[in-house]
Amino acid sequence: MYTAKGQVDTDTYIQRYAPLVKRIAHHMMVRLPASVDVGDIIQAGMIGLLDAVRRYQVSQGAEFETYAIQRIRGAMLDELRQNDWLPRGLRRDMRRIEAMISQLEQRNGRQPNEKELADALGMSLPDYQTTLQEARGYQIVYFEDFSDSDDENFLDRHCPDTHPNPLEFLEDERVRAALIEAIDVLPEREKLVMGLYYEQELNLREIGEVLGVSESRVCQLHSQAVARLRAKLKPWAPEHGPLTRAKNKHVTA
Repeated sequence: MYTAKGQVDTDTYIQRYAPLVKRIAHHMMVRLPASVDVGDIIQAGMIGLLDAVRRYQVSQGAEFETYAIQRIRGAMLDELRQNDWLPRGLRRDMRRIEAMISQLEQRNGRQPNEKELADALGMSLPDYQTTLQEARGYQIVYFEDFSDSDDENFLDRHCPDTHPNPLEFLEDERVRAALIEAIDVLPEREKLVMGLYYEQELNLREIGEVLGVSESRVCQLHSQAVARLRAKLKPWAPEHGPLTRAKNKHVTA
């Protein structure tokens, strides 16, 4: 897309791919705290799109859309990294929920439902569901945060050097097997939400239409599913399980 003078027609690119920016932003929202404004994410994505238009070269071999998606997501992540994820109180509440999921599962031999969890936590069901909705994006870390770059990445800024390498944790075959098993035993509706979001790449509104529920309910189901998975994988976490080792990034011979 070039002008009559042979220059890149930026306006045409922006008009054509603006819907892509919005779709990426809305798809990302399920993994972000409720305090994040989707408009801010879209604005950051548009900056990423503009950057992609300026930098793209056909000789790179990639289709423009593929290249643009990377730049758009990167710009959104850069915007998000500048803000704190969640208040400490919500983090504390989610840790309580995870601990109670494990406790009730061990006691009853099955996954607890929402009412059982709310009762055990001394909360009303509406308050419990509100907590789930507000805590979406709880301790999320994106794969892009593990990549090498000239800039200091998210993990370097927020993880002490004594922590194990999170990428090695995610790549461990035993952890992958445990995650697959944990997903398999999720309640059917929560498993469906995870499949529609991560496999079919539907956004909150689209998932809500499939399930016949509101977007906020989709957020609740997703947050609860993540809490169940985190509770299941807790024994495999580097600070608890067999993968513990000292991070040696700054160690020299």
